[in-house]
Amino acid sequence: MQRQWWILLFGLIATGVGLLADDAPEVCRRPNLVIILTDDQRYDTLHAAGNRLIQTPNLDRLAKEGVTFRNSFVTTPICCVSRASLLTGQYERRHGIRDFSTPLASNQWAQTYPALLRAAGYWTGFIGKFGVGDAKAIAARASDFDFWRGRPGQAGEWFIEPGDPDQRHATARMGNEALEFLDQVPAGQPFCLSISFNAPHARDGKAREFQPDRRDEAVYADVRIPMPASATEADFLRLPDFVRRSEARRRWERRFATEAMSQATLRDYYRLITGIDREVGRLMERLEETGQSRSTVMVFTSDNGWFAGEHGLADKWFIYEESIRVPLIVWDPRLPRRCRGRTRDEMVLNLDVAPTLLGLAGVAVPDRMQGRSLEPLLCGRAPRDWRREFFFEHHFGPGLIPPSEGVRTERWSYVRWLPPNPPVEELYDLRRDPLQRVNRASRPEQSRRLETLRARSHDWAETLQ
Repeated sequence: MQRQWWILLFGLIATGVGLLADDAPEVCRRPNLVIILTDDQRYDTLHAAGNRLIQTPNLDRLAKEGVTFRNSFVTTPICCVSRASLLTGQYERRHGIRDFSTPLASNQWAQTYPALLRAAGYWTGFIGKFGVGDAKAIAARASDFDFWRGRPGQAGEWFIEPGDPDQRHATARMGNEALEFLDQVPAGQPFCLSISFNAPHARDGKAREFQPDRRDEAVYADVRIPMPASATEADFLRLPDFVRRSEARRRWERRFATEAMSQATLRDYYRLITGIDREVGRLMERLEETGQSRSTVMVFTSDNGWFAGEHGLADKWFIYEESIRVPLIVWDPRLPRRCRGRTRDEMVLNLDVAPTLLGLAGVAVPDRMQGRSLEPLLCGRAPRDWRREFFFEHHFGPGLIPPSEGVRTERWSYVRWLPPNPPVEELYDLRRDPLQRVNRASRPEQSRRLETLRARSHDWAETLQ
C-alpha cells in the first residue's frame, strides 16, 4: 500500500512538472532570427487579419502561434526610407536617407542590426531587395554578410526572370535562396536571415504590373474583391488639389479607373501575397526538418502599406491609414503557451524591429536607436511609458509626391503639407471617422486640438535628429 502511494505521488509530481515545462519558454539564450519583409503589403491582407478572401495559411499559422500587432505603423511610407529605419531603428530625420541613391555611411552601418548581430557571432544573410543606396553601394554590402543575395533597385526587372529557363517567379527564387542559406549555416552557430521579397510591389508601367507566379494564375479567378468604401470620386474630390494631381492619382488611373482594372489589379496583388505565403511555409518546413524551429524567432512585416483605391489613390506616401499601417507578427516558439496566439493593440513602429532583434539576441541596443524592443509586449503588459503617438514625415520627390509631416496619436491623425505646396492642414478623428473622410481642421471646436497637434509635430521635428 505504501509503495502504491509513492508511485501515485511520483506520478502527480511528474505530471505537474511536465505541465510546467510545457508552458515554460524553451531555454535558448541566443535564438536564430528570421526577418521576412514584404514590399507594399497593406495591414489587412492576411486571412488571420480578418480578410476572408485571401489565402495565407502559413502566415495565419505564424499569427495563431505567435503575437500579432494590430496597430503597426511605418513612420515614412516609401521603401528607401522605411528600410533604412528597419535597419537602424531610427526616424528618417536621424538616419538621413531620403532618396534611392544615398547609402548608410560606414559608422551608421556599424550600428544596424545585421552588423551588430554579426559582430556578436551570428551568421548573417540577406536575400532580395535591399533598397538603401544605389546599385554600386548595394553591391558593396556583400562583404557585410556571410551569405549575400541582395539586389539593387526593385530586385529584378520582372517578377519572372527572363534568363531563367524554368521561369521561376522571383518570390520562389528567393525562397530557394533562403533554403540555401539554411544549408550553409555552420553547425552550432546562431543565424540571422533577412528575406526581403519584392512582392507584392508593382512593376510600374509594365503591361501587367503585378505579375504573379504561374502556379497562382487560377487563384481568385472567380472571386470579386470588394472595393473599399472610401474608393469613391467624392472622397477623391475632398483631397487638396495638389494631392489630386500627384503620382498617386496617375497610378490609380492605370489600376483602378474601371471595375475590370480594379479586379485585375487586386486579384494579382492577392496572388503575389499568396505566393509569399507558400515560401514562408517552405521555410518553416525546413526549420522543422532540421530541428531548428524550436530555437528560431520569425518576424513578419512590410516596408509600408498600399492604397487599394482609397481616396481615389494608388501606392502609398501619405499619412492616411492604408499607407502607413502594415502587418507585424512575431513568432517565438519559446513563449509560454498562454502568450501565443495573442493580438496586441499597442502602437508599434518599424523602428522597433531592430531593437527587438538585438534584445532577443542579448545584444546591447545602441543609444542612437529611437525604436523600442517589443519583448515586454510579447508576453506581458506594456510599460507605462509606452508610446501613444509618433511622428510622420515624407520628403521624397516633391515634384511627384507632395511632402508632408504630421502626428498620429491613438485617436487623431494630423498632417501639414509642406512647400512647394500651400501649408494645408488635415485633421481626422479616427475613432469617429476611421476611413478619414471628414477633415476637421477648419472646424472651430477643433481649434485647440489643431494647435496642440501642430505644436507636437513641430516639437517632434526639432528633437528627433
